[in-house]
Amino acid sequence: MPWRDSIAPARMERVGVVAPSAAMTDVLAQLAVRAAVELELPDASLEGREEVDRAVRAAVVSGPVSGLVGWAPSRSLPGLAHDLAPLGGAIVRLSYPPGAQPPTMLTRDGTSSTSRLLVDTYGTVPYADIDPARLAGLAYVVMFGMMFGDVGHGALLVLGGLVLRGGWIRRLEKFRRAWTFAIGAGVVSMVFGVLYGTAFGPTGLVPVVWLDPLTDPVPLLLAAVLFGSALLGGAYALGTVNRFREGGWGVALYSRTGVAGSLLFLSLALLTLGLYIGTGALVIVAAVLATLSLAFLSVGLYLEAGGGGAGVAQAAVELFDTVIRLGSNIVSFARLAAFGLTHAALLMVVWDGTRALWAPGWRSVAAILVLVIGNIVTFALEALVAGIQALRLEYYELFSRIFALEGRPFRPWAPVLDPLPSDAPQERREP
Repeated sequence: MPWRDSIAPARMERVGVVAPSAAMTDVLAQLAVRAAVELELPDASLEGREEVDRAVRAAVVSGPVSGLVGWAPSRSLPGLAHDLAPLGGAIVRLSYPPGAQPPTMLTRDGTSSTSRLLVDTYGTVPYADIDPARLAGLAYVVMFGMMFGDVGHGALLVLGGLVLRGGWIRRLEKFRRAWTFAIGAGVVSMVFGVLYGTAFGPTGLVPVVWLDPLTDPVPLLLAAVLFGSALLGGAYALGTVNRFREGGWGVALYSRTGVAGSLLFLSLALLTLGLYIGTGALVIVAAVLATLSLAFLSVGLYLEAGGGGAGVAQAAVELFDTVIRLGSNIVSFARLAAFGLTHAALLMVVWDGTRALWAPGWRSVAAILVLVIGNIVTFALEALVAGIQALRLEYYELFSRIFALEGRPFRPWAPVLDPLPSDAPQERREP
């Protein structure tokens, strides 16, 4: 698949479907088979041939010709025109109405369904925007793995993903498409488990490669905030591109999720770095960028508020809120370290209990039970918590900057009809 198709919705065309009035029913039946055009019809929805009759009645008639308008993917038009020609129908490309937003149809190749779901549950990607699904999926599994870091627990996730992919348990069939997440999150969890030196807890099965969360919580906290800052920087970059694609340089420049917001974030990063390494030049550059950012933000917020004295007051309040919220968003990523620390602490309690019980005889059985049950409970609890927290960070800290609008999904007109005559094309093709 071309890389552009994986980051942007399919190109849509405004089209007119025209045909002799006497052949319009057959043309619409073929459109239903192709499922490639979203027709603009009255809101009522019927089934089968009744839906076709409704579409015929909704058509604009001019002499012997009838027509309907709608949207269709550009790549489907040649084949659609070829199928309609024998019936006397044709596809006419039309210009976009002012202010119209085409529907969104995202290209699917069957390999990114889990990451696609992350974005779809938040909202439909606007037609003009870049689709962040693959990047969102990658960020999600890394954040999950940082909170769920353990070699043993990560291996169990990988095993669960393989079971889902194989479809060996029929009761889990509805979760099958989550196998990519389970394997990806499991692998990342194993990597962080190696870095933390944990395998079913501090068992000593793997050495500490980077740091022990329980003895070095501050470096872990700083690493989480730095990683979160990098994710925020990427979200601001995508948000700036999307604002430009949605409304041009004017919208991109003054938006809180465009150039103005990006400059504020960059000035804060440079200020922190300059103070940390003691470089006055960076502090000065940060001050200049912050001044420019606040000026752009003030103009954008004032215009957004509608101007006037009330607009000045509202812009001032929202400007203060924007600055405060940016700081809280950065600090919010500290939860990656906090829940990673919680996971390690729970496993340490289980391991300490196992060691305390271990002795020849029946106490060894009790120790094994504590180890097994404790890991099961910790695995279930922490997998749920890490999954929810990673999702929370994606939605509130990242997606809120990437998306400013919500699109509408492409819904092709495709009522289920009785079989067509044998001489008509029967195959339903994807747009």
